[in-house]
Amino acid sequence: MVQYSTSRLSDSFSALSDATRRGVLEQLGRSDASITELADRFHMTLTGMKKHVGVLEQAGLVTTEKVGRVRTCRLGLRRLEEEAAWIETYRQLWAARFDALDGVVEELKRKEKTDD
Repeated sequence: MVQYSTSRLSDSFSALSDATRRGVLEQLGRSDASITELADRFHMTLTGMKKHVGVLEQAGLVTTEKVGRVRTCRLGLRRLEEEAAWIETYRQLWAARFDALDGVVEELKRKEKTDD
């Protein structure tokens, strides 16, 4: 079985659990932006956006660079392969369970038809 870094997964899923942070990642996927630009786009205070960016940075999903008074944000180098693999494991598990349930339902339908 594949070993996953519990801390890394927790940081990633915690960061991704918030709609604003997912929106920030989408925005940064299109182009780099300053914290001020992100705060304006999401109608937030600078302090609020700094906290969101900090969570994303902690998870390795965003990097920031300060040049003068402007802190520019960009997507981090880290991809979500480990998280996708973790999700895929559970997707396969649930797919197998639903396939088994389909088999039970089909068997019950066959029995019902023969009982009529």
